[in-house]
Amino acid sequence: MSTVVETDVLIVGSGPAGASAALALSTYGVPNIVVTRYASLADTPRAHITNQRTMEVLRDLGVEQEVIAQATPQHLMGNTTFCTSLAGEELGRVRSWGNDPLVQAAHELASPTRMCDMPQHLMEPVLVDAAVARGTALRFQTEYLSHTQDADGVTASVRDRLRGDTYEIRAKYLIGADGGRSRVAEDAGLPMGGQMGVAGSINIVFEADLSKYTAHRPSTLYWVLAPGATVGGIGAGLVRCVRPWNEWLIVWGYDVTAGAPDLTTEYAESVVRQLVGDDEIPVTIKSSSAWTVNEMYAETYSHGRVFCAGDATHRHPPSNGLGSNTSIQDSYNLAWKLKLVLDGTAAPKLLDTYTAERAPIGRQVVTRANQSIGETAPIFEALDGLSPQTPEQLWANIAARKDATEAAEKQRAKLREAIAFKVYEFNAHGVDLNQRYASDAIVPDGTPAETFARDPELHHQPTSRPGARIPHAWLTSGTRTVSTLDTVGKGRFTLLTGIGGEGWLRAAEAQDLDIATVVVGPGQQYEDPYGDWARLSEISDAGALLVRPDGFVAFRHATAAPDAEALLSDALRRILGPA
Repeated sequence: MSTVVETDVLIVGSGPAGASAALALSTYGVPNIVVTRYASLADTPRAHITNQRTMEVLRDLGVEQEVIAQATPQHLMGNTTFCTSLAGEELGRVRSWGNDPLVQAAHELASPTRMCDMPQHLMEPVLVDAAVARGTALRFQTEYLSHTQDADGVTASVRDRLRGDTYEIRAKYLIGADGGRSRVAEDAGLPMGGQMGVAGSINIVFEADLSKYTAHRPSTLYWVLAPGATVGGIGAGLVRCVRPWNEWLIVWGYDVTAGAPDLTTEYAESVVRQLVGDDEIPVTIKSSSAWTVNEMYAETYSHGRVFCAGDATHRHPPSNGLGSNTSIQDSYNLAWKLKLVLDGTAAPKLLDTYTAERAPIGRQVVTRANQSIGETAPIFEALDGLSPQTPEQLWANIAARKDATEAAEKQRAKLREAIAFKVYEFNAHGVDLNQRYASDAIVPDGTPAETFARDPELHHQPTSRPGARIPHAWLTSGTRTVSTLDTVGKGRFTLLTGIGGEGWLRAAEAQDLDIATVVVGPGQQYEDPYGDWARLSEISDAGALLVRPDGFVAFRHATAAPDAEALLSDALRRILGPA
C-alpha cells in the first residue's frame, strides 16, 4: 500500500509562478511541496525582462540582491534597434526599458528598485534555492496526473518518472503553475477566453562574440527586418541578448498552418547568419525549439481549493516582457491569502479575491502583448513592406529613404514616427505599475473615481487610494534611508500614520491580528526629510493607511477619527471575514 504524502499546499510546476509561490509560502512558514515532471529547472533563457514591480516582490521576499548579482543591468538593456541585420543598415532605435532620460527619472521616482534582464534559466534557481532553504520540498521527475477535491482538501495523483510508480499527495490547497498547456487548469475546468496557436515561432539559442555589432548600442533586443521572417506575424527576426555580448537567442517565425520546419543545426545556423549578417564570425548553436504565439486568458483563476497562476492562466507572446512578471505577481498575491486562511486568521472567502484581483490584470497583459505585435506593422508600412514583394524590392524601399526627395523625406518621418510609437512595448511604465485592485479585500474610501493625468499605459501614477500599491518615497530612520515599500510587507498588514495618529496606533494594537505600525514625522520612528511622503500619502498627518502584506492599500482614512478602532475593526472584518 502506497503512503499518502501530506502538505498544506501542493504546487505543480517549478517555473516563475510555481517557484515564487513556493518561496513566498515558505517565507511565511506554510508547508508546501513542488512537483515538476522535468529532471531540472529551465535550461534555456525563455522569459527575461524583470520589471520594477517584480523586483519589489523579490525585494520583499529577500532575493533581490541575488537577482541583481546575476542579471544584465538596466543601462545595458535599452537601445532597442531596428536594422537589416546586425552587420547591416540601422533603421532607427528606441530608448527602452527606462533608459530614456525622462523615463529613467520616472523609474527612480516610482520605486526603490531597478528593472533588469534576468533570463529564466538564472531566475528559477534563485527562487527555488531560496524556497528550498526555507522549507519547500522539491520533487523533480514527478508528473502530475489528476486531482480530486472534497470539502477538506485536494488529493493529487502523481507519477514518479524514475521509479514508474504512482502515489498520492494530499494537500489543503493545490496551485497549478504548470504552464501554457496546464493539466491542472484543464482538470479544474477553468473557463478560458481567446485562442491558442495564432502564429508560430522558433527559438534558437547560440553563442557568438557579437560585441563589434552590439557593444556600442547595448540592448536586450535587436529587430531585423528580413524577408521570410514572420515572428508573431510581424515580419521581423529578433536577436535577443542573453548575456552581453556572447550569448544570444534568436526568435524566427514559421507558418503555423504548415507546421514547424526541421530544426537541424544547419537550418538554425542559416537563420543566425541571415540575422547577424556576418558569414565569417564563429557561431555555436546550443538549442532550437518551436512554440506558438497564444492569445488566451482564464476568466476564473480557481475552482474550489484549486488555484492556477502564471502561464496556466494568461498565455501571450513575449511582447512587453510581461510573462514571468505577471506570473510572479500572481503567486505573490495568492500566497499571503493562503497563509492567513490556513492559520485561521481569515475566512476562506478571502481566496475569492485572487480571481477578482488578478484575472483583470491577466486579461490586460494578454491584450497588451498581442497589441504590441500589431503596432510593429507601421514600421513596414513606412517602408512599403507590407505588400507581397521580392527581397530586392524591400531592399530598394529601404535604400530609397536616403534620397533627397520630398517622398523620401516623408518616408523618413513616417519611419521615425513608427519606431517611436514602439514605446508602448518597450517603455510601458504604467502597464508595469498602475495595477489597481477592486475586490472584497479592498475597502473603498468613498473618494471619486481615479482619473489619469497622462496615458495610463505609458506613465505611472502613484496614489494611496485603496486598491493601489503604496507609493514609494524615501524615508530616514536614524542613519538608514528606507523606502516606504520597505516598511510594509514581510507577510504582515501594516498601518502607517503620523503625528496625531495615536488613535490609529491604539486601534491597531487592539486587533486580534498582528499589525505592524509605522509612524512618519519629525522625531518619530521614520522621518520624511524630502517631504515626498507628505505629498504622496494623500492623507493628513493624523490619517491612516492600512497596507496588505503584498504592499497594496486596503483601507484609507484621511484624518484622525474618534472611532478609529471601530473603523479599523470593520475594515479588517470586511477583508478577512470571520475566522
